[in-house]
Amino acid sequence: MSNTEKTRMDCLCAGILFVDYICDPIAHLPEAGELIKTKGISIALGGCAANAAADLRKLGVRVGVAGCVGSDAAGSLVREKLASYGADISGVIAIDSTMAEKYPSPHGTDVTRSAGTLVVNVEGQDRRFISTPGANDAFCPSMIPDAWLDEAKVFYLGGYLMMHGLESDDFVDLLKRLRAKGVKTILDVVLMSSDAQHFQHVLKKVLPYADLFMPNDDESKIITGLNEPLDQARWFRDLGANDVCITLGSKGTIFAGDHGVLRCGVYPTNFVGGTGSGDAFDAGFIAAILEGKGDADCLRWGSALGASCVRSLTASDSVFTRDELLEFIDQHELDIVSL
Repeated sequence: MSNTEKTRMDCLCAGILFVDYICDPIAHLPEAGELIKTKGISIALGGCAANAAADLRKLGVRVGVAGCVGSDAAGSLVREKLASYGADISGVIAIDSTMAEKYPSPHGTDVTRSAGTLVVNVEGQDRRFISTPGANDAFCPSMIPDAWLDEAKVFYLGGYLMMHGLESDDFVDLLKRLRAKGVKTILDVVLMSSDAQHFQHVLKKVLPYADLFMPNDDESKIITGLNEPLDQARWFRDLGANDVCITLGSKGTIFAGDHGVLRCGVYPTNFVGGTGSGDAFDAGFIAAILEGKGDADCLRWGSALGASCVRSLTASDSVFTRDELLEFIDQHELDIVSL
């Protein structure tokens, strides 16, 4: 093995970077003017690219992060947290007032402010989110360090369809370049609207260059208009995606690829909160890919890391290390069947 091969980046994590403000579960949503007490509010790293990068670092994967934050305290927090995990943050750009004119937001968002999400947890209910994309609206392909595109083994784009700057021919050209170099390209999405026609138009251009597409079933329903996850997966494959992995929350996962269709259940876990569980699944799946695992083992790694994530309210605090992941998989069975 050459020195170049030894120093290659394992995974380039690009996409949305957030700060999450997460409340401990409350008994009910407050009425207008009502004050509700919660046991605590956590301030934590958030956003698909940030969460996946943090989780991959816990598994020992070498990671570079590309994305945008604001020139504010929240942006500094994102950079500091990612650096504390050992991620290379030289691709994280802080947007200031001199850059804002060059990268205007089509939504009128102040791109000099970091993205933030209020995560409202109500006992016995799914999470509710209030979110602003902030500096993510400025992110575009030219901001990704060019050298990283030559180094990475896997390119993970988290939060696609939320960053208008990546809905471009330049991004398609970037995916073509990665395909030509044999880099594994993985796309996950976040939807801030229900404009299915727009989503379909954008995905029609990029999915033919995606080795793996990883939406959840709610996102897939909005995009495709189809209710059944298996039908959704086939729809995305017909649009050009090579492999499709649709997460179904507590119902497990559907995987459709060249070698057939797999459906897997979920591992037992102590559920506290779902924030970041999909990103943890992605990270586990990516780590397994990097180790040359087959489809079923990739599902095991993803499902196990997702199960570890939901044991806390934040996205990465309870996520397994590599040793913990392997021990957990060794001790627990995951129901996987071919369809």
